[in-house]
Amino acid sequence: MNIKTNEELSILIDKATSGDEKSLETIILSVQDLVFNLSLRMLGVFPDAEDASQEILLKVITHLSSFKKESSFSTWVFSIASNHLKNYKKSMFVQYPLSFEYYGYDIENGAAEDLPDLTQDIEKSLLAEELKLSCTNVMLQCLDAENRCIFILGTMFKVDSRIAGEILGITPETYRQRLSRVRKKMAEFLENYCGEYGQGKCKCKNRVNYAIQTHRLQPQNLAFTSSKEIVLDVKNAMEEVDDLAGKFDFSKTYAPPETLHQFVKDFLQSTQISTIQGAGLEEM
Repeated sequence: MNIKTNEELSILIDKATSGDEKSLETIILSVQDLVFNLSLRMLGVFPDAEDASQEILLKVITHLSSFKKESSFSTWVFSIASNHLKNYKKSMFVQYPLSFEYYGYDIENGAAEDLPDLTQDIEKSLLAEELKLSCTNVMLQCLDAENRCIFILGTMFKVDSRIAGEILGITPETYRQRLSRVRKKMAEFLENYCGEYGQGKCKCKNRVNYAIQTHRLQPQNLAFTSSKEIVLDVKNAMEEVDDLAGKFDFSKTYAPPETLHQFVKDFLQSTQISTIQGAGLEEM
């Protein structure tokens, strides 16, 4: 069941907070894709994104009764998700942080030439595409969490500056200024280092074996190219992006793993649901 109107959503929320499991499931599944794709961009890899999405969706479930309908439901969900992800401490890139300086040094100095063929008989063009999509996410990890969130909301989801400011707790003008700065920073990096979109020396097809050797690419586990792409219905009220940070492929969106959908269904059918509805706001 697709939620088509705000009135329909409001009715479903009222039913859900009164204990109707089916209505609650419909609401959660309606935002699952948004939450997962925000998590994937913020955290960089599928396993971390799935774990964080589970935690975020649980927060949405347990705090649904606190939604006052003063803003859109998606804005409320994005606020919960953004706060959770900006403070998330269990991801791989929190344990092994990146910077533009480190990333650039690796591109310039990584020994990507004269390596043996490590492709394990998998088509090199497929591996190069996987590397490009992975690189998109890894590059975002060079930004601090706040600016990463700003960039993702503006460039991937194209959220209106007023709504983005509401999500992040800043003024629309501050959001626009910070988005402009972080776009410029990303565009400068792409111009200097990326041979696909800028004038740099880095070409995905030439770095496949190096990526495999350094365990950044696993031929038998192509998470991005094997995942189903989806179209998210996100309102485009942001100005067009006119630099390299917009031309780079930051906007692909992916269907969450089936295990995430099953997690939601299993949780809603468990006995825990009766004990958590109406919980407080302490952990949001």
